Amino acid sequence: MDREMSRDEHIATYLNEVGQIAAALDQTQIRAVLEILKGTRARGGRLFFLGVGGSAANASHAVNDFRKLAEIETSAPTDNVSELTARTNDDGFETTFAQWLITSNLGARDTVFILSVGGGNLEKNVSVNIVHALQLAKERGAKIARIVGRDGGYTARVADAPVIVPTVNPSAVTPHSETFQSVLLHLLISHPELQMNVAKWESTR
Repeated sequence: MDREMSRDEHIATYLNEVGQIAAALDQTQIRAVLEILKGTRARGGRLFFLGVGGSAANASHAVNDFRKLAEIETSAPTDNVSELTARTNDDGFETTFAQWLITSNLGARDTVFILSVGGGNLEKNVSVNIVHALQLAKERGAKIARIVGRDGGYTARVADAPVIVPTVNPSAVTPHSETFQSVLLHLLISHPELQMNVAKWESTR
């Protein structure tokens, strides 16, 4: 009985925390990301989503939505497992994203969109591949958007449009951050200023 109560408490606690995070999100930050995405499309730029782990799965989902619904040329290095593993095997994982962006000829018209729990940290040797990719983006004048958790890490310091998922429970930073990556990406792609094509179920009456 106590174990069942504990399970129920977890459900209630998690959902309560989701509500707290949603209420605490900075809407001006979200608007800033929206404007970068609109600008990327207007100038014929491309959108590159970078993430690892669960964030890589969210990046793949975003590629689908932003290509199909917003008509922005969008891609993610983690969608090409053959190239990703070849670069990791030959050169190490730390440079995979940066080298992929170099081959993609990243330029000033483009936007790099980071999805990350911590945003990368050179000193702690965490998500260094993201840090190197951002250094390249800054060198080449590309815009940087991001949805990250914790304090935003290196990404927060260099991004043009940062959205930080507020921490309401330090023991649930990863699931909350990755949950709200998806929530916010769907918010953005469904925004009437960005969405150009209607999704199938919304068009079926």
